[in-house]
Amino acid sequence: MTYRSMPGAQVADDAEIGAGTTVWELAQIREHARLGEDCVIGRGAYVGPGVLIGRRVKLQNHALVYEPARLGDGVFVGPAVVLTNDRNPRSVDPEGGLKRAGDWEAVGVTVEEGASLGARCVCVAPLRIGRWAMVAAGAVVTADVPDFALVVGVPARRVGWVGRAGERLRERPGHPGVWECPETGTVYEESGGTLTERAR
Repeated sequence: MTYRSMPGAQVADDAEIGAGTTVWELAQIREHARLGEDCVIGRGAYVGPGVLIGRRVKLQNHALVYEPARLGDGVFVGPAVVLTNDRNPRSVDPEGGLKRAGDWEAVGVTVEEGASLGARCVCVAPLRIGRWAMVAAGAVVTADVPDFALVVGVPARRVGWVGRAGERLRERPGHPGVWECPETGTVYEESGGTLTERAR
């Protein structure tokens, strides 16, 4: 089984696209990008040169994933999300000359397994979005996000925890630091600002 590319999509000849992946119209996959199996690349989405994307990843319409981003398996990137790659963006150098590719160093956003980025959020590189974390729509992320964290706002701040199902976790009454998913019943433990999942 091969991948599907819809009319109007642009896929570089040397990009590697996993079996079962669909690239919708007007999406652009640049040189040396690598996408795993069963991904969905929405209309007008952009994947920069050399970007690495895992399996079963969804990039919704008009998401912009600039190099050198790395996305783990099962990541969700909502509509019009932007993953930046320049710490100090300028069109020109101090003398007014047009900056070229060699005049700056690209830095990337890493999004770990299962994390979700809500519509129109912006992730300002360099940073890491932890496993199964959730970034709210419209948030501006400027610092690393812990595993399972729910972050909102500008700049984004943690307001809670979420489990693998995406549901906000509830702290067990009388058990500080012990959290439970209302959908799956999975239990998590908080210590020192990090959350770990009990053995399944």
